[in-house]
Amino acid sequence: MRFDFGLGLDASEKNTRFTRPAASELCTFGQRDDWLIINSMQPIIGITTNQGKNLNGHPTSYLMHSYIHAIMQAGGVPVLIPSLIANDGWSALYPRLDGILFSGGGDIALDRFAGDPHPRIDDVDLDRDAVELNMLHAAISDGKPFLGICRGCQLVNVGLGGTLYTHLPDQFPNALDHSYPGNMRTVLVHEVKIEEGTHIADILGEPIVKVNSHHHQGLKDIASSLRVAGHSPDGLVEAIELPGHPFGIGVQWHPEWLTDQQPTRNLFRKFVEAAGQ
Repeated sequence: MRFDFGLGLDASEKNTRFTRPAASELCTFGQRDDWLIINSMQPIIGITTNQGKNLNGHPTSYLMHSYIHAIMQAGGVPVLIPSLIANDGWSALYPRLDGILFSGGGDIALDRFAGDPHPRIDDVDLDRDAVELNMLHAAISDGKPFLGICRGCQLVNVGLGGTLYTHLPDQFPNALDHSYPGNMRTVLVHEVKIEEGTHIADILGEPIVKVNSHHHQGLKDIASSLRVAGHSPDGLVEAIELPGHPFGIGVQWHPEWLTDQQPTRNLFRKFVEAAGQ
């Protein structure tokens, strides 16, 4: 695994252009609550987005504010990544990002993994698949911190060679209801048992977390390079991580809606801190 943070610069350029000041040298100018400190050297976090159309039928790129607020509250500066740069532009944006959040959204195209066709597969975005997989592979190679949420967790698994259940109710025996309505994003519907000795266990600080759930697909065959880090009570894998990577984590739930919980605050804070290193 290659961790090339220098982006092709020589030693003197690395020292002069990419050295961050000590925490005592940072200029604090605001505080939203007791766990948010904003400073002049905030990490830049790219967040992938959805594509759709507005009420007038015009194409749009969009993202729920919950992701933006979660990154800002943890001390980062969010930058939205449009899927339209999949073929021309992602490689120019990527080096400018300190970390990448792969957000939730529609289903991943079946030709990206060995999945079973199902009539409930919906909202497939080939451009989004392309830009996210390109950035994921680059982030893995370079050691750039990344966090996958819901679809983003599934993308990490698929990107490293894993597979998905394409519709849990029909393919995963004795599955819990994992696809709750969108108006229940702050409702805690089941527990996730976090595996001891994992990176995410150290981050969350609790062996069991209560989570929301808004997905009809799920992780099936876990990529060989990933480590299972958490399960729901029905045995479905709900958290994965990339051992040896500075911060490579995926969670199947939506923590961006649960920032009132200390474990969730820990997750976003540690992600942004890792991006600032």
